[in-house]
Amino acid sequence: MNLFIINTHHYYPFSEGKLNAALVDIAREEAEAAGHQVQITTMQDSYDVEGEMAKHEWADVILLQVPVNWMGVPWSFKKYMDEVYTAGMSGRLCEGDGRHRDQPEKQYGSGGVLGEKRYMLSLTFNAPREAFNDPEQFLFQGRSVDDLFFPTHMNFRFFGMKPLQTFVCYDVLKNPDTENDKVRFRKHLREQLALQG
Repeated sequence: MNLFIINTHHYYPFSEGKLNAALVDIAREEAEAAGHQVQITTMQDSYDVEGEMAKHEWADVILLQVPVNWMGVPWSFKKYMDEVYTAGMSGRLCEGDGRHRDQPEKQYGSGGVLGEKRYMLSLTFNAPREAFNDPEQFLFQGRSVDDLFFPTHMNFRFFGMKPLQTFVCYDVLKNPDTENDKVRFRKHLREQLALQG
């Protein structure tokens, strides 16, 4: 298996990225221990658009490591998507939106060419677990983490990719449980990626 990890962390004074970096290291360690190949891109480093499209083509699984910022991905990863994913619409990642002028009735978003590949979201939240899946909660009003990340799921679906189960670390600023989060992440990776470490 080829695992491509994208660390979307963007530095903020209140968020240095230590947990996200640790989770990336754990994913690399688990995959390599099972004999798999790993490539990593970090938003804090420079990247080449052509090289990033090649990594998407190379990968069997893409792991998106996200420190949730204002209910979504950090702006530096949005910039990455605007550059890399837009370039990939010419056939590397998808054939446009799947429709053509001579076939406008085709379903929008059906042009993905990465149908054999999977992706997994790994998210770190300041929000506590209790904020989700409960209609009595003020902000999310019963919605799940995956509801909140519906646009990110759709970006990968646009390429034809299939999801693995999302992993979440909750309450990482005000009530962290970092060591247990790391243990849970290893277990999650082994289950979702069928890693035999």
